[in-house]
Amino acid sequence: MKKILIIDDEADLRKLLTDYFEMNGYFVMTAKNGYEALRRIENLPDLVLLDINMPELNGLELCRKIRSFVSCPILFLTARVEDGDKILGFQGGGDDYIVKPFSIHELGARVEAHLRREMRNQNKTSIMLSENLVIDYSARALYFHGVQITLAKKEFDIIELLSMNPGMVFDKERIFEKVWGIDNEGNSNVIAEHIRRIRFKLKEHGCENKIDTVWGVGYKWRKS
Repeated sequence: MKKILIIDDEADLRKLLTDYFEMNGYFVMTAKNGYEALRRIENLPDLVLLDINMPELNGLELCRKIRSFVSCPILFLTARVEDGDKILGFQGGGDDYIVKPFSIHELGARVEAHLRREMRNQNKTSIMLSENLVIDYSARALYFHGVQITLAKKEFDIIELLSMNPGMVFDKERIFEKVWGIDNEGNSNVIAEHIRRIRFKLKEHGCENKIDTVWGVGYKWRKS
């Protein structure tokens, strides 16, 4: 049974979501504020629904704290969202945005989609991307000469997407859609910044750049 943690200061919404997800076979935990959420996170949920606008500890700050405990999908619940807020949320470790008021059935479908993707990731195996560069899809880890290159969740997701399709060019919008899992138009600043950090980390470990820029189009994983 998959575990969902719902973090929202609205009691009525917590009850509505609890009833819905319990009826659909999930084990549901709830928290009305950030401090309560940090206690619940020790139970290692499979997915987190997180309200951004909460008193005391806001959702963006809480998301960064949660990321130090779990790598599960985090879906933001918010009354409105600007591009700048999205960038901050994604950089802080969020995976998706659900704008209030939302269709509970659409929310349920998105939760299922994120959980299915996590299951697919866990079932993947290790492969050698090139000489001395190995990716372990099940452990979500990248190694060069046996030394792990520490990656943020989205950095690994981008490497996973590109490395599983070597030579295929992905534009920024396609990467955004595949990695962040939402239908909104991708933000090129977010993608470019993540690619820049990945390249820096590869170089820092003595590994040559593996992600080529196809100018005016997007990015691709360099074939061995």
